Amino acid sequence: MNGFVRLRAGIDLRRIALGAIVAAAVTQAVPADAAGDPVRGANVFKRCSACHSATADTHSVGPSLRTVANRKIASVPGYKFSPALSSLKDSWTPENLDRFLLAPQQYAKGTRMAFTGLKKPEDRADVVAYLQSIQKKGK
Repeated sequence: MNGFVRLRAGIDLRRIALGAIVAAAVTQAVPADAAGDPVRGANVFKRCSACHSATADTHSVGPSLRTVANRKIASVPGYKFSPALSSLKDSWTPENLDRFLLAPQQYAKGTRMAFTGLKKPEDRADVVAYLQSIQKKGK
C-alpha cells in the first residue's frame, strides 16, 4: 500500500484530512462577524467623515456616501470623479467596498483619495454594514 491508508473505492485518507484542514483554514480566515456591525461602523466611519458625508447628498472633498451601497462606481450626481474611478465599470458591492477600503490606491490606481485604508477586516465589514444601513433607512 506504499504507506497510504485507503478506504473502499481507493479513497486516500490523507486527501480527506487535507481537505478538512483547508476547509478549517478558510473558515478561520473569514471574520466571525463577516456581516459587520453598523453601530461600530458608524464609529469607524468618523475617520472618513473629514472628507465624506454619510447623511446628506452634499459633497465635500470627497463625494457623499449616503447612497453608495450597490451604486455604480463614480456615478453620484454632482461630483467630479478621478479618471481612475470613472474608468471602473462595476458597482460598489460589499466585496468591492471591502477591497477599496483595504487599499484605495491599489483598487483604483490614480484615485485622488489619499486615505491609506482600513487594515482590519472587521473595521471594513463594520463600515460596509453602516453604509448599507443608512441607505436602507433613507437618511
